[in-house]
Amino acid sequence: MPASRSESRLLRLLPPALNIPPKEWLRAGIGALLGLFLAGWLTSMAYGPGIALHLLGPLAASAVLVFAVHSGPLAQPWPVLGSYALAGAVGLAMRQGFGPELWVAAVALGISILVMCLLRCLHPPGGGVAVSAVLADPGLTALGDHLLQPVLLNALILVTVAVLYNRLTGVRYPKGAVIRKDLHHTHDPLPTERVGVRGEDLDHALEELGEFVDVTRDELERIILATEQHALQRSLGGITAASVMSRDVQFASPDTTLEQACAMLAGHHLKTLPVLQHGKLVGIVSLSDLVGPAMQRGRFTWRGLFGRPPVRLAQVMMQPVVSVSSQHPLERLLPLLCEQGLHCLPVLDDGRLVGVITQTDLIAGLKRQLLSKAQRVSENRVPAL
Repeated sequence: MPASRSESRLLRLLPPALNIPPKEWLRAGIGALLGLFLAGWLTSMAYGPGIALHLLGPLAASAVLVFAVHSGPLAQPWPVLGSYALAGAVGLAMRQGFGPELWVAAVALGISILVMCLLRCLHPPGGGVAVSAVLADPGLTALGDHLLQPVLLNALILVTVAVLYNRLTGVRYPKGAVIRKDLHHTHDPLPTERVGVRGEDLDHALEELGEFVDVTRDELERIILATEQHALQRSLGGITAASVMSRDVQFASPDTTLEQACAMLAGHHLKTLPVLQHGKLVGIVSLSDLVGPAMQRGRFTWRGLFGRPPVRLAQVMMQPVVSVSSQHPLERLLPLLCEQGLHCLPVLDDGRLVGVITQTDLIAGLKRQLLSKAQRVSENRVPAL
């Protein structure tokens, strides 16, 4: 028992895991190495190695943020550039007004934090820039008002390297606002936002928290949605596309005419038709794809008196087609059919069409899962005495 208690106390003292794969550690380390080296080398070429080395401390801290914590609000380009400029100016002004004293450096740091928060460019290494400007060595002091030039050159080179390196290694940097897809061009919130956590809920929660959180609202929303996705996957119990798909698939060919496709859709009460050529899926058509060409053919034109060539599905079908496999988890079908405006998902195995999943099939599968879960709950419930 004592051993277990000591082990639990030791575990409480250990920091939590970063939940970052080692591949990301390597990527961030190489990026920080390149950014710091290039910024220091170019600054030393322009202003001398003594000045460049004196400014490397805050720059190294900035490199950790822009390469290892690139999604955070403190690591974006404006906080880096803005904080260096503002903190450098504050530190320079305080030094010229009161001299290179410790208390002057501390006051410069406090003022820099206030200004950075006011202008939305809070960046922790900016505080180091302010202190470095106050306690500068004689080499930096000789620059006078031109001290900001190497400071800003360092920041600009680091941000440029970060943008290029992060993009080349598959990381979106800088982080811009996520553009919402409005397929229907209405004022209604997206279907996924009508129930559950919404953007304004996150805003209210962050305001009530009353302290700084080193994550953007969009990133926080992504974390919550990913958490809900994993919870949904656990609750659905491994149901796949094969469990809910329709197997007797009605399909057309690229040579099928507009009138024939409309007749097939009406005869089978369908809204979409896969288009196959030599057994391979080459496109898909829906009622909305056929409405425009059908209305165009219904208009009177003098050329139409002499006959019109038939409209083939090859002219109106959508391609490429979003498809899934029969082993596709059910929870991964929800975003495709709810958020991307798709009404039908072809199911392909080894390039062969084996079924389709419509929104109706998805709703039926979810209903069956909810009923089975409710039944299990009722069976496990202890009867009242």
